[in-house]
Amino acid sequence: MKADRIARILGLIGFAIGGFYFEEQSPLLIRELISKDSRLWVFPITGAILGFIVGPYLSTYPARTMRKLIGQTSTHVLIIGLVGLIIGLTIAALLAWPLSTLPSPLSQLLPSGCALLCGWLGITVTISRRSDLFKIFNMEKNAFNIESNNESTRKTDLLLDTSTIIDGRICDIITSGFISDNIIIPRFILDELQHIADSADNERRRRGRRGLDLLNKLKQQTNNIVTITDLNTKKVKEVDSKLIVLAKKLNAKIITNDYNLNKVAEIQGIPVLNINELANAVKTVCLPGEILEVKIIQEGTESRQGVGYLQDGTMVVVDNAKNKINKKINVIVTKVLQTAAGRMLFANIE
Repeated sequence: MKADRIARILGLIGFAIGGFYFEEQSPLLIRELISKDSRLWVFPITGAILGFIVGPYLSTYPARTMRKLIGQTSTHVLIIGLVGLIIGLTIAALLAWPLSTLPSPLSQLLPSGCALLCGWLGITVTISRRSDLFKIFNMEKNAFNIESNNESTRKTDLLLDTSTIIDGRICDIITSGFISDNIIIPRFILDELQHIADSADNERRRRGRRGLDLLNKLKQQTNNIVTITDLNTKKVKEVDSKLIVLAKKLNAKIITNDYNLNKVAEIQGIPVLNINELANAVKTVCLPGEILEVKIIQEGTESRQGVGYLQDGTMVVVDNAKNKINKKINVIVTKVLQTAAGRMLFANIE
């Protein structure tokens, strides 16, 4: 890479200059072993070679690692770490004067060592105890905002998966005001949606584009509660696993329609909000003995059964209604069955 080449050139020049300086300040033993003429070219050339080799390891490689680490760390953790660093360096500055009065070489070494130690301790302690610090200062975990009415209203982070966005019902749930928490959509979910929208399969492409359209609609209609995050988990490749790891990292909940993701997340202790379960919960409650009007639209799996649906999508299986297809009839509910797929009613003709 271009940056690595520049780092090697700068390392070559810098270490070569250092070689000239070292030649002038070289110990007596080296002067006795190597003549002055040899030292004038041996040390600079050795320094240049060494600088060319280690240049990227002292500049670009640490910079990339730091940039990657910062990109994977949430903003509030970076801020609290910076506060800890400032506190640690302040303590080190207060200790620098008494340490500098010690005999040499302690007076030269201890102040620098104390600064490094206090800075590291400040960052480590504040980040590890950040939850307690947020409570002490009555701050929200994600935004450091104190409400103007002096009421702390800590919001929960909610992560959306791909199936929820494509499904589309989450858009109506959020815009209706039932969810006011922070909705977070990871960048890798957005990338998966785009990949689906670019699929050669017509059905997948249609679903992907629908998800992108709904996401755009959601961003426009909500009041800044939907955000896209670049936080990622590079070591995890599978999207659902990335979502679970990120939920653990942010202490967030996952909104999904995916049954398997739901179960895996629950096993790992991640709170899950399943829209299908919500839809079942708000369906009309029907009890055995109630009379309903149902239009029979198809045959059932058993002999002489007819199948119809209520307005909320609940399936009604009616005995002896095979000859009533495309007709509205009154039925008496005999049994209510709740399954993972939803609620099902069994009935007889009135």
